[in-house]
Amino acid sequence: MSLVRGLYSLAMWAAQPLLRRKLARRGRTEPGYLAHIEERFGHYGTPPSSGWVWVHAVSLGETRAAGLLIEALRAEWAQRGWPFRLLLTHGTATGRAEGQRLLRDGDLQVWQPWDTPAAVGRFLSHFQPVLGLLMETEVWPNLVAGCQAHGVPLALANARLNERSLAAAQRLSALSGPAYRGFRAVWAQTEDDAQRLRRLGAPVQSVLGNVKFDARPEPQQQALGQALARRLQAERGQRVVLLASSREGEEALWLAALRQSPPLPGVQWLLVPRHPQRFDAVATQCQAAGLSVLRRSQWPAEVWADGGPLPPTADLWLGDSLGEMTLYYSLSQVALLGGSFEPLGGQNLIEAAACGCPVLMGPHTFNFADAAALSLAAGAGWRVADMAAALQGLHGLLAQPEDLRTATEAARAFAAAHRGAAGRTARAAAELLA
Repeated sequence: MSLVRGLYSLAMWAAQPLLRRKLARRGRTEPGYLAHIEERFGHYGTPPSSGWVWVHAVSLGETRAAGLLIEALRAEWAQRGWPFRLLLTHGTATGRAEGQRLLRDGDLQVWQPWDTPAAVGRFLSHFQPVLGLLMETEVWPNLVAGCQAHGVPLALANARLNERSLAAAQRLSALSGPAYRGFRAVWAQTEDDAQRLRRLGAPVQSVLGNVKFDARPEPQQQALGQALARRLQAERGQRVVLLASSREGEEALWLAALRQSPPLPGVQWLLVPRHPQRFDAVATQCQAAGLSVLRRSQWPAEVWADGGPLPPTADLWLGDSLGEMTLYYSLSQVALLGGSFEPLGGQNLIEAAACGCPVLMGPHTFNFADAAALSLAAGAGWRVADMAAALQGLHGLLAQPEDLRTATEAARAFAAAHRGAAGRTARAAAELLA
């Protein structure tokens, strides 16, 4: 072990009590963080086992992408006549909750081991995976080194790296360099990602595209959202505009812009915070600004029945549910892309495009730079300077329904044109194992 990784390992070991306190604090609002805490330190309630195909997806977005890849892996393994046993790991409660839906009989789900040599060693000895696939950006020095020591072929799948993360990794090159070089393979989303990863020494084998393009809208949610949108326009003359996956600080920007902007006639605003632990705080913030707020959880069940009532009117509908983004995007004429109006990198605009919902995006989309550029080129979205400009743009768009219809079709075509990365990655993973 190098001196630098030794110091890093010592720091991670010393931080374990802080991690326990953080989990206890997060667990007050998200009880999932209180479950199976000892797994994070490499202690498990199941007997030792082996033969696992291990996929690590840290949080909600990565887990949704992992679900697409796992489906393709199952198909690839079945075609080759190989047994498939999934070991799925996460770092967040929302990721683990989403991951439960991906499990089949014989699969297993545990927490990602804290990145100390001891916890990583216990994890690898206990499960003895035959292959490890880390999703997108999950590069942990001791985890990579542990896989090398245990002979576990490890790949970084759907890999991305923006300029900001590259600069940070270069500043810590004595630690990050061996970690990136320690992968058996790296499969990048775009050629730009590949070039940045290679600058850190990563063994980029190929550019396979973004697995998230393989997501298909959930059919029932899509049908319900579209039907409700038609009824709102026919019966109330309303169109829904969505602030999608908003992050902390963006609601304040939206409220300020709303106060200064002329009213948008016939618009029903829908706001969906990115993190569920913020639902209550966002509702309170919007009510304090003088808006009436109706939460999705307060809609009567009869809304979805034929001839049922529409949701009650309010200045703002708050989407306080998980797993319903297809419903929200299908209900909306256009969306403001959360995470892009503060320097947070933007949220996943591919999901919106697949539902035929064009997006207005702010200046900060570095987490999805390639997808954002492709979306703009395809006519599936528009770039604006800030939240005030987004609301100004909405006035023009809503006054031109033909332009919105064109953008809706462009969004669907854009999403469909880039599918196939999940299958390509599954084949690459099989070849790596073979």
